[in-house]
Amino acid sequence: METSVNFIHEAINADLEAGVYNRVQTRFPPEPNGYLHIGHAKAISINFGTAKKYNGICNLRFDDTNPTKEDVEYVESIMEDIQWLGYQWDHVYYASDYFPFIHACAVKLIEKGKAYVCDLTADEIREYRGTLTEPGKESPYRSRSVEENLDLFARMTAGEFETGAKVLRAKIDMASPNLNMRDPIIYRVLKATHHRTGDQWCVYPMYDFAHPLSDAAEKVTHSLCSLEFEDHRPLYDWVLREVGIEQPPRQIEFARLNLNYMLTSKRKCLKLVKDHIVSGWDDPRMSTLSGMRRRGYPPEAIRDFCERIGVAKAASVVDYALLEFCVRDELSRKAPRAMAVLRPLKVIVDNYPDGKTEDLEIELHPDRPELGTRTVTFSKELYIEREDFTEDPPKGYFRLCPDKEVRLKSAYFVKFSHADKDEDGNILAVHVTYDPASRGGNSPDGRKVKGTIHWVSAEKAVDAEVRLYDRLFAAENPSDERGVESFEDHLNPDSLVVLTGCKLEETLEGAKPGETFQFMRNGYFTVDPDTTENHLVFNRTVALKDSWAKTKK
Repeated sequence: METSVNFIHEAINADLEAGVYNRVQTRFPPEPNGYLHIGHAKAISINFGTAKKYNGICNLRFDDTNPTKEDVEYVESIMEDIQWLGYQWDHVYYASDYFPFIHACAVKLIEKGKAYVCDLTADEIREYRGTLTEPGKESPYRSRSVEENLDLFARMTAGEFETGAKVLRAKIDMASPNLNMRDPIIYRVLKATHHRTGDQWCVYPMYDFAHPLSDAAEKVTHSLCSLEFEDHRPLYDWVLREVGIEQPPRQIEFARLNLNYMLTSKRKCLKLVKDHIVSGWDDPRMSTLSGMRRRGYPPEAIRDFCERIGVAKAASVVDYALLEFCVRDELSRKAPRAMAVLRPLKVIVDNYPDGKTEDLEIELHPDRPELGTRTVTFSKELYIEREDFTEDPPKGYFRLCPDKEVRLKSAYFVKFSHADKDEDGNILAVHVTYDPASRGGNSPDGRKVKGTIHWVSAEKAVDAEVRLYDRLFAAENPSDERGVESFEDHLNPDSLVVLTGCKLEETLEGAKPGETFQFMRNGYFTVDPDTTENHLVFNRTVALKDSWAKTKK
């Protein structure tokens, strides 16, 4: 964001050159009614990145104007997510900090004859509003005098009326082609305890009224928001103009981030949580930043993703595969390597001496020698992946099977000897012989093998639970024309597969939550917070390759 130029920066450059502003100040204004998701990451990167580009200020402001849906839990999670992404605000503010100022602005509008108290019900207001092709009807209470409106609004503020009994509306134009300008509600009676102001207020401003005034109070220069607020901009400007704000902020809209195979609506994400479709807001299959953090997505990858998709004016859908590419690219460079057998099959090296073990030094990362090596034990009994052996190999199968020699990663060449089976013919263990001269995975006589498989010493293996996470939805647009109720129709039945009894190399013992490794041939895996001293849990962060590309062909 620091060096790129986009239409937002072009507009800011024009404002600075024209002397409209002599500085740049932005803000990130989430409502604390849910957890941040990947779409917010784009807004965060734009707001904080723009401020950084111009050596300006970016504040964090919580839009806490609806006490019935907000919670301190969400406030804390939002702050944690922003800092995890690598950004730091200059100040933290709350819309509730400005309640006295916003209330005074409402009174000022009444005094100017630009606002009135309306007794219509919510359904009646909706009916009077009109449609996109038909003008609205004026409320019968629109002609109330300034004195009457001031009195009624004071009584609303004092708590004389019950929730929903009266509202304060801006007096603009019921025939406006923009429905947002048809006498919008700017204050409502709402008797609810606020998470910061308690029961001090029983009237609360609507977002479209509180937002521009909060921007003005903080001296924001450029109010950067997503495209759905474009139709609200005339109201944003009207409020600032009618209240008399000098050098008002300028609202600029950008296209919100829409990602296929995911839901980013807070309302829809909340339904996933409440219906127990996921384990919580931080479920690794969620689009939330806390879920992505738990899954093991690096913040650098998310920032890279936001940079790659750029800043657009028109709405579009971004392929989830691009996000996974960014995650894979970042982890490929940084994640240390390890061997883990997820579906273990016992292998016995018949000609390896009983009781003997060898310490093999294996590089932690093939491209980062500065990370050094790790010590892995080789022994007579090993584990390999069950899928790495078959007695009846298909064409092109280069793993362990009769008549084929394979390489055990960084160890020896081995050949199949025979298999132990139960009475039903199920394979219990595989016997092999090894070539002692091929230590390190190379033969002195120059013979080549096409297959290299990973392994873990049975004697030193660390037991673990591994959770194979995948996309929560099998459909590109899980919230289709039927909306929120159709989620269950599109759930991916394989979005979570839990494997127990996995065998990991001994170097992973004591791995801490949040640490990420590349499991050879299996993908990237991160230690889950459910891990305890006696129970190691790994989440699959991302596979080594995009397996979904094949399913779309």
